[in-house]
Amino acid sequence: MPRVAILATGGTIAGQKQADNASALSYESGKLSAKDLISAVPGLEKLATLNAEQIASVGSQDMNDKIWFSLAKKIKSLADSKGADGVVITHGTDTLEETAFFLSCVLDPSVPVVLTGAMRPASALSADGPANLFEAVKVAADARSKNKGVMVVLNDTVHSPVWVTKTDTTNVATFQSGYSGPMGYVDAADLHYTQTSASQKPFTLPLPEGDALPRVEIIYSHSNMDDQLIKSAVSNGTRGIVLAGVGDGNTSATALKALEAARKDGVVVVRASRVQNGAVKRNVEVNDDQSGFVVSPGLNPAKARVLTQLLIANKITAPDKVQQAFDAATGNAKE
Repeated sequence: MPRVAILATGGTIAGQKQADNASALSYESGKLSAKDLISAVPGLEKLATLNAEQIASVGSQDMNDKIWFSLAKKIKSLADSKGADGVVITHGTDTLEETAFFLSCVLDPSVPVVLTGAMRPASALSADGPANLFEAVKVAADARSKNKGVMVVLNDTVHSPVWVTKTDTTNVATFQSGYSGPMGYVDAADLHYTQTSASQKPFTLPLPEGDALPRVEIIYSHSNMDDQLIKSAVSNGTRGIVLAGVGDGNTSATALKALEAARKDGVVVVRASRVQNGAVKRNVEVNDDQSGFVVSPGLNPAKARVLTQLLIANKITAPDKVQQAFDAATGNAKE
């Protein structure tokens, strides 16, 4: 029987109602242990031999670099020692996509790594966590998942960490992969991978030393945008700025000038978009070559920030090299 390690970090999937008289929607994240989660899922033991470990107990709004590094090191240890045939991480949904993307950037695991969570706490009517955990273990234990790397599994769907994003505040079908589509589908009966998943090429960077990443800020563009947030970020020591730009990663002339000044001060500047789908194009309305900017070919601002942090930590800061990494991470590398 396959061996699956379950690494718990808290989140809504481990949430419990705060009190009997509390609001029907009120709960506290991360109250249940990994063993509690396993015991609540009938038939889970028939899928794999399970080994549970509590890595953290936080709502994912409190997810941090230290937990990310702990997860990466634990997964690498399990894979290198052949201590598991698959890994499942239970996680809050708010920042799950960022953790998944981080792990996909620093790991090229020989075993599948599956992140899952829930939109409803364990104490809720029709909690979705048990089914999601069942399906995540099913995916992690399946031999067809061996070379798929890091994945996200919720609501009967298998997603790539590069493209998946949370699209709704409460709906159980919140996780979508935009125009790239999902990697596959899973339910109690079967697992089916799509053709899309077969063409995924791993992009990895070394896991930096220590347990913290360089400071990179996301600046959200809007109408009547000035330069104050950009100047403040630079004066407070940011190493990189990801612009969540309007449309094709754009912003006001005033803000662009401040970004150009930041770049001259050695800050890595990446233009992403606040729009949910679409790649930012180089040198359309903004002269990226002249300004020394990088564009995000499809990564949302949160994931663009993670990649920028990892690149800076690995001493990759030249705009052309950073652009090459962004292209490679999104499957757009030039041959």
